[in-house]
Amino acid sequence: MKELCDKYARKLAVQGLCEEGAPLVAGLDDVLVWNREDPRRDLLAGLFDRLSINSLVFAEPAEPYATILDFLAARELAGGGDVLRPEDTETRTFLHGIPICREFSVDAMASQLKRRKAVIVPGQGIVSHGTVSPEQGFVFYSSTIFACFVRFFSEYLASLRRGDDDPEFRAVFESVTGQLPPPRTDLPDLAPGPFEDEEAALSAMAEAGRAVVGYGLVDSFFGNISYRLGDVVYISQTGSSLDELEGCIDPCPMDGSTTHGLTASSELSAHEDVYRRADVRCILHGHPRFSVIMSMDCDKTDCPNRGACHVKCTECRTVEGVPIVPGEVGTGPTGLCNTLPPAVASSGAAIVHGHGLFTSGRDDFNQAFRRLLEIENRCREIYFERIGELTP
Repeated sequence: MKELCDKYARKLAVQGLCEEGAPLVAGLDDVLVWNREDPRRDLLAGLFDRLSINSLVFAEPAEPYATILDFLAARELAGGGDVLRPEDTETRTFLHGIPICREFSVDAMASQLKRRKAVIVPGQGIVSHGTVSPEQGFVFYSSTIFACFVRFFSEYLASLRRGDDDPEFRAVFESVTGQLPPPRTDLPDLAPGPFEDEEAALSAMAEAGRAVVGYGLVDSFFGNISYRLGDVVYISQTGSSLDELEGCIDPCPMDGSTTHGLTASSELSAHEDVYRRADVRCILHGHPRFSVIMSMDCDKTDCPNRGACHVKCTECRTVEGVPIVPGEVGTGPTGLCNTLPPAVASSGAAIVHGHGLFTSGRDDFNQAFRRLLEIENRCREIYFERIGELTP
């Protein structure tokens, strides 16, 4: 358990979500263990007595995330609310809402964490938990930051579209944008394809998955990746870490002749349909932030589907030729399995509203990764171009 606590504390720092040495990660096995010493451990340990959990993550986010979270929390509290409800897919799927706790106490935090997976304590940080392993706390911590980042930038753009130029919001926005790291433009040297056997394909998938996480094109480690060999689609398992795919890739015959699809990514059917429609061998899916933000930007003020854009949007929107489509995770009448395949097959890439970006490659992951990075960087440029056009 100590090794797991150390591992996810490192991941938080490596991904830039916290400063190195800041995270406190605890895991309960036969005894409660922590990744490091800290005077707040005794208080946080009380949460294990109040909640049915076996792991906990607490840390003050790195900048600019700390400023974003505190600003959003303060606005929500000032308006009489105590729960942030971002509209991205991560929030709908995992978090449902992000409660705000006014005080750093066991009673206050436990009452919120009984109903939610993470809580924001303004001026202190985020507390998240898991019932199986510290990995869950890491995921919910990361998802909270992702959701708040998307909410902050989406809300500022939407406010300018409404003609609402709030001086306080503008000052915080300028402070935050001044702290953003520059976009990466260098490309990884991934294995060239096409791959002729399972071993080569699996190795290339693991390599590409590490690159997607390393470039920050995901939330925590989520996303999925696949490669087609003949009539078999090799795809990452549901809930797997893209930077640790060894042993977590399922071979799924496209005729459904095995049960491997039971543990495969929930988006297996969408991947398979892309392969049926287009002459490509691989698909990458990540959650790059500005692609998600731009997917949620709309200048239509009187849309009857407002509030259900992620499943009911009927507008034919694009980002310079890259389609933006609605669709929920997985299958079903409103699943992205219906909307994503024709878009990717025709354009080689598509953004799912509030969710993330899918790209394909003809032979290997070099083309798919390049498009993933280029589209994200262009979405970032377009975002700030629109801010400039709308700023009074």
